[in-house]
Amino acid sequence: MEITDYELFEVPPRWLFLKITTSDGTVGWGEPVVEGRAKTVRGAVEELLDDYLLGEDPLRIEHHWQRLYRGGFYRGGPVLMSAIAGIDQALWDIKGKHYGAPVYDLLGGAARDRVRVYQWIGGDRPADVGDAAAEKVDAGFDALKMNGTPELRRIDNPAAVDAARNRIAEVREAVGDEVDIGVDFHGRVAKSMAKRLVEALEPYEPMFIEEPVLPEHNDALPEIAQHTTTPIATGERMYSRWDFKEVFEQGVVDLIQPDLSHAGGITEVKKIASIAEAYDVAMAPHCPLGPLALASCIQVDACTPNVLIQEQSLDIHYNETSDVLDYLADPGVFEYDDGYVDLPTEPGLGVEIDEAVVRERAEQEVDWHNPVWTHDDGSVAEW
Repeated sequence: MEITDYELFEVPPRWLFLKITTSDGTVGWGEPVVEGRAKTVRGAVEELLDDYLLGEDPLRIEHHWQRLYRGGFYRGGPVLMSAIAGIDQALWDIKGKHYGAPVYDLLGGAARDRVRVYQWIGGDRPADVGDAAAEKVDAGFDALKMNGTPELRRIDNPAAVDAARNRIAEVREAVGDEVDIGVDFHGRVAKSMAKRLVEALEPYEPMFIEEPVLPEHNDALPEIAQHTTTPIATGERMYSRWDFKEVFEQGVVDLIQPDLSHAGGITEVKKIASIAEAYDVAMAPHCPLGPLALASCIQVDACTPNVLIQEQSLDIHYNETSDVLDYLADPGVFEYDDGYVDLPTEPGLGVEIDEAVVRERAEQEVDWHNPVWTHDDGSVAEW
């Protein structure tokens, strides 16, 4: 068996799907994308497949991962690692189908019976979070996540802190103490404000504070941690086990959030998770993406002891024209029951893509880019 062909499909709302075909007709799917940079990642995927993988045995996944990563003098970063990630997902899909087993069975077998998931509320500039939280809890979720703030100045006024405090207070009042609330700072908060905000939000006992500062400022995490007992989460913009070394050695991050479509795929994230386990750090993979990214996450979640919970993007504010279930032949594979999803039993990634829908929607114009925010003085703000 060898890799004979591949196709890429850019589809709404902001995803890129990869289909790899082998000489025996086996097909594997992956999701290599950087949100807002799909065309750039497409070029990287094409280069890697054309230069390294066409004509190769798809089952030698570790060998191929090493060639794709180490075969270039310049390594890492979101574009290359996302391209590798989607290819890696597709190769695991092929391997699972070849052996007639879910990917998690090839990685040691299930460590749990089902995976807990959380639901997004509130949008980019969070509003109406109390009602939204109550609605999602009524739908069966017992874990939620919200953005903590809109854009902030590097040093902002007391009203900005009060607004963030009032939002989480509204959610806590609406759902009570038996529901977990993750608060995402989204890297839009400078360390000067992060210290104030983590103290202000602590009385409402967030499940975690996510990305309190951008990853280029991870050296500030120990100082921020001194201002709170709330667990600290980060990692969606970290792309390899080497990127995570510093936060593990600091000893202040409690939850890592690598993205299966950005951090080198199933092969790399499984390794990152194992290192995290040695440092007593939990994992909650980042996934505001499509069905193939989520399927890949659930395969790793299933066989990874230190996974806490899984992000998923059903009804997330980005999905304005298409949603996760639209591209699946059987949407029931992602049916959430009391805030959990059952482990898939079908081989490979465990999902069947509706290729006709993919081809139809790939004909649409897709032009998603994240907003560029500005402060009152016209300077660029973090989104």
